[in-house]
Amino acid sequence: MAAQASSIVVPTDAELMQAQANLWRNSLCYLKSMALKCAAELGIPTAIYRLGGAASLADLIAALSLPQAKLPFLGRLMRLLASSGVFAVVESTDEAVYSLTPLSYLLVDGIAADSNHMDHAPFLLTVTSTHYIDLAMDLADWFKKEAKTPPFDHKHGASLFEESMQHKDPEFHKMSILGLLVHDNFATNIGVRDYQFIFQGVKSVTDCCYHGDGTTGKAIAKAFPQIKVTVLDLPQEIRKRPADGVVNYVGGDMFKSIPPAQMVILKMVLHHWSDEDCVKILANCKKAISSREEGGKVVIGDIILDPALGPVMFETQLLMDVCMMLMKGGRQRDLNDWRDLILKAGFSDYKVLKNFGARGVLELYP
Repeated sequence: MAAQASSIVVPTDAELMQAQANLWRNSLCYLKSMALKCAAELGIPTAIYRLGGAASLADLIAALSLPQAKLPFLGRLMRLLASSGVFAVVESTDEAVYSLTPLSYLLVDGIAADSNHMDHAPFLLTVTSTHYIDLAMDLADWFKKEAKTPPFDHKHGASLFEESMQHKDPEFHKMSILGLLVHDNFATNIGVRDYQFIFQGVKSVTDCCYHGDGTTGKAIAKAFPQIKVTVLDLPQEIRKRPADGVVNYVGGDMFKSIPPAQMVILKMVLHHWSDEDCVKILANCKKAISSREEGGKVVIGDIILDPALGPVMFETQLLMDVCMMLMKGGRQRDLNDWRDLILKAGFSDYKVLKNFGARGVLELYP
């Protein structure tokens, strides 16, 4: 104990004062999430967009039909959000004028779907709902218990995205599914374009989904009409997808079998599952694809934890990791974690391709 005590370095006065400020910031940073939620619920990003891309506080009060007395309070909210990069201040005179940033652009409702834009409000409103916040509030209690179920299941007695949650809270279930689709499908067309080299020489693809809507499969079929595309998802999801003559929809279970193809895609799927489950899924993928000589491969699109991406992006990845721990009992993985899963599933080799935002892409070979 004495050796441990002697290794403690007492902070300087200046370090303690800075530490207090850091403690305040870390303790209160949830208010940024709540302020962003408030902005989305009020429709502030959409109002600025419809006002031509810039708006004063008075403009917003009028456009949103808010009480005039709330103007100074709205100013304080917008000041916080602007400091976080949600909005930009285009004039710093007596009357500030706010414009959209790429972040708040993602929260605009009503932009044409063919512009690569998706309204991210369902994702934001899901992860800032009381269903999620309650998990974080009770996290210390969860750690003290022997419960093996994810915190979400332990707290709510139902599983996120599953029928049990639909029966318990239909409105939240609908919102969470919309949030999942935004999370998984955003920038799909950009991804297909930027990674078109992956599809060179490929004749057939199976896209393994988890509560998806076939967006990736349809994007591949549109970009590469010579490729036969199959979408595998849960039977209850496939029943919602009318036959379109473009994609072959198959209801099934990736833990049991996967429709054979030259290439299998797992985009934003494996982070939902434990390591043991991921090995099972990957082993089934290996069974489904052609030999390496025939061009067989599995493509994974998911987060690869990496501090080299910079502090902001890495913190985002770590937040997503804890989010998965709370929601589904899954996790985000670094390259060593991915390597272990790949080798345990029986693949002979893999390659890391370029990053795609906060995510990475891996190509696996049998």
